[in-house]
Amino acid sequence: MEPDFTSEAWIATERALVARMREGDQRAITEIYRAFAPRLFARVLMPKLGNRQAAEDALSETFRVGIEKLDQFDHKGVSLYFWLSRIAANKATDMHRVKARTRRALTSFEQMLAPLRPSAPRPEKQLVEKERDALLKEHVQETLAAINPRYARAITLRFLEDRSREACAAAMEVKLGTFDVLLLRALRAFRKRWDGVVGEATMRGLA
Repeated sequence: MEPDFTSEAWIATERALVARMREGDQRAITEIYRAFAPRLFARVLMPKLGNRQAAEDALSETFRVGIEKLDQFDHKGVSLYFWLSRIAANKATDMHRVKARTRRALTSFEQMLAPLRPSAPRPEKQLVEKERDALLKEHVQETLAAINPRYARAITLRFLEDRSREACAAAMEVKLGTFDVLLLRALRAFRKRWDGVVGEATMRGLA
């Protein structure tokens, strides 16, 4: 049964636990986690994210941030739970924003490389399109080789190998939320370098 986080008895118990947490007491951290985690997960994160893996990632991040910023918490007779619930809500909002930005970046990326997708070219255009696709693939590989290797791997797994976000995160040994952020940064780095690679290639062609 969950404690009543508004009761005087719980506030007194919690105050002692928070004091121990500030001294690095792992048992106190565990007690606070066990008291708050189920409610944060069920009442804050799952309703906002609707995905168990994402909610678990956000819960982990909530406690990480909460512990790091514990010195900023002032009881004032109010439970730490309500402070953590605001952090959790913000984490959920951040994850939605990252997902939306990643979706837009991925759409742009897909449009950029659309010619690489299999198609049935007309006979009279087959040779031209084959040469174009070969050049495009060359530019893609050159761009991937020029960016951070982790970024290149994230793009390769998610787009070129068409793996799910969950599978990509597992392959890179990171949490799903971390992979989403990594992919967004990767796509931005790719696009920035891509413009340079294609621009350089165009200049060579004009020389």
